[in-house]
Amino acid sequence: MISGGLATIYVGDMDRAVRFYTETLGLKLQHRAGEGWAQIEAGRGLVLGLHATHPGGPEPGKNGSTIVGFDLDEPLDAVYQALAARGVQFHGPIHETGFIRLAYFSDPDGNQFYLAENKTH
Repeated sequence: MISGGLATIYVGDMDRAVRFYTETLGLKLQHRAGEGWAQIEAGRGLVLGLHATHPGGPEPGKNGSTIVGFDLDEPLDAVYQALAARGVQFHGPIHETGFIRLAYFSDPDGNQFYLAENKTH
C-alpha cells in the first residue's frame, strides 16, 4: 500500500542546508526548486525534503517527536570520524544499545538525526 515517501525538514537557509546535506554529509541532491524546496537522496529509499520556512509554518530546529535516522553501509566508527572531521558536532560519544550502535547529531538549524549501525549484520 505505502511504497515510499519523504521526511520534510524545515530549514532557515536553503543554500546552507543543501551544502550541509550534500557536501558535509555526502548525500545526493535529487532536485532543487529555488529557495523554497530541495530533495536530498539519503540512500535505500530515504528522501529528505528540505522546506524553506514561511510565516505560520514550523520553525527550524524546534524538535518534537520527529528524528531521522540514517542506516550505514560502512562501520559507524569510520563514518563518525569522517563526519566529525567535516565539522559535524555529535551529541556525545557513540551509544551502545543492545543490538544497535547510535550516534546523534544535528544539522545547522538544530534538527536532530542519528547514525545507526546494526550489530547483527
